Amino acid sequence: MKVQVLGCVEVRKSAGSRISLPDGARRLLAGLSWAPNDFVADEQVIERVWERDTPQHPQQALYNVAARLRKALRCLGDAGDVELTRRRGGYILVIDEAAVDLSRFRMLAQQAKDAGRRGEDEAALKLYGEALSLWRGEPFSEIKTPWADSVRATLRHERRDALGRSAELGLRSGRHEEYVPALHHLAAAHPWDEKVAALLMLALYRSGRQGEALRQFRLIRSTLVDVTGDEPGQELRDLHEQMLRRDPCLRDTTAWSAVTR
Repeated sequence: MKVQVLGCVEVRKSAGSRISLPDGARRLLAGLSWAPNDFVADEQVIERVWERDTPQHPQQALYNVAARLRKALRCLGDAGDVELTRRRGGYILVIDEAAVDLSRFRMLAQQAKDAGRRGEDEAALKLYGEALSLWRGEPFSEIKTPWADSVRATLRHERRDALGRSAELGLRSGRHEEYVPALHHLAAAHPWDEKVAALLMLALYRSGRQGEALRQFRLIRSTLVDVTGDEPGQELRDLHEQMLRRDPCLRDTTAWSAVTR
């Protein structure tokens, strides 16, 4: 059984078929999948499930929603893989964490980061690729609560970090052109992120596209000046100067690092 929250919240059987969940049960599953196997107090669960539209009798409403979720989970042929457990004052979603795509993403991203620090670049790239492939869209996409909005902001940051670290390893491995499209997309989504801009500039420069790399610097400089009133940081300015004078050091894939510093 798999629980997917990196996109629409879904439960799938091992064979791949999707289990239909009532709206409240889906929101409860989402709230507990954020931290599987951890105790979540009733007050937190209620906040995650309803927040703005709390029922008149929230505790009873929560019991009803939990009963619907248990009923839906019993439809699974492998229902023993997951259990919604009631403990005094709260709930626990008991499940193999690898069966929750969010937990698996975090596990793989951490393994990739550790491999990168050990210099095992190919292994790290493979792990990052597996982690990022779990994303199917906006996480918790149909859950419209302030809690879900906060969670989405956190997860966007985690995904950006994984993408950035993966791209840096790719550049270190000489795969400059391969990572240009992904870095363009990342820079468009985060136009004032200097680390992303630096990686994109370097990927373009090492792909023989110096003019585009320099235009990327002018773009982020203009954005930062307009939004914050500040110039780019010293590291990005230094990279720009190196590109202007065609510093041979920029061709050394081990000589420059933007993300892991």
